[in-house]
Amino acid sequence: MIEFLIPFFWLVLFILVLSIIWRNNARKYISSGTVASAYDAWTQDKLLERLWGEHIHLGFYSSGKNNIDFREAKVQFVHELVKWSGLNKLPKGSRVLDVGCGIGGSSRILAKYYGFNVTGITISPAQVKRARELTPQGLNCNFQVMDALNLRFEDGSFDAIWSVEAGAHMNDKKKFADEMLRTLRPGGYLALADWNSRDFREYPPSFVEKLVIKQLLEQWVHPHFTSINEFDNILRNNKNSAGQVISENWNFYTNPSWYDSIIEGIRRPLTILNLGPSALVKSVREIPTILLMNWAFRKGLMEFGVYKCRG
Repeated sequence: MIEFLIPFFWLVLFILVLSIIWRNNARKYISSGTVASAYDAWTQDKLLERLWGEHIHLGFYSSGKNNIDFREAKVQFVHELVKWSGLNKLPKGSRVLDVGCGIGGSSRILAKYYGFNVTGITISPAQVKRARELTPQGLNCNFQVMDALNLRFEDGSFDAIWSVEAGAHMNDKKKFADEMLRTLRPGGYLALADWNSRDFREYPPSFVEKLVIKQLLEQWVHPHFTSINEFDNILRNNKNSAGQVISENWNFYTNPSWYDSIIEGIRRPLTILNLGPSALVKSVREIPTILLMNWAFRKGLMEFGVYKCRG
């Protein structure tokens, strides 16, 4: 009987230790500085890049099933958003601002495949450094450290604005929209994708859902989530918007990413082990949050919003 209980004891102990590490190392949003620090750390330890490649956003699965490679799905997401938003109608040489560019994965695709002249901005100095290292000479991409809530560009500087999974880190969603649309020229294109919550005004969260949302906010430096309808209205009512905003929920196409992001570590175990014991702890530490994200998006508590409008 005791021999039977020993594996159970170790499993419970492992879960307990993991829970303590997970809670004690939460990344609560305090200011934009905490966002910068979190992304500096994620970039410098190279774990995400080694596992997920140059893109740290979700992938696009046309059938809603994980029937393509995780990294290929991420690249496919960029092309799908370009096509859906109308950016593919812009001529080569068009000026595009990538807001929240990460280490430049989307920026390089926009420059290489569509011929755009891309400026990527992120609040993380480490991401800018890595983006520059990964960008071949001659590709029309430049990267700058900049706060998305205080863009240092003249009004109407860009033909298109691109932003993927950056808005969830913004404390002031209206200011976020204001700055993007201010720098977009009249008639230009906005293509945006983000993590949103269900509309809590119409469907208030249950007690359990509130606990889940709290963890999703505190684990990955998010101040608060808005619903797709709320952010759609923010864009629609902006003085620099043409007022014709189209938004959709892409949960069906992106949900397989969550399980794939965990499976990727199983597919490439040496990627983690070669980075040392701390990388193993860090990768295991993220699993509970990823599983919560998967549950929240599948249940409709969270929604993957995509938006397009004209300046």
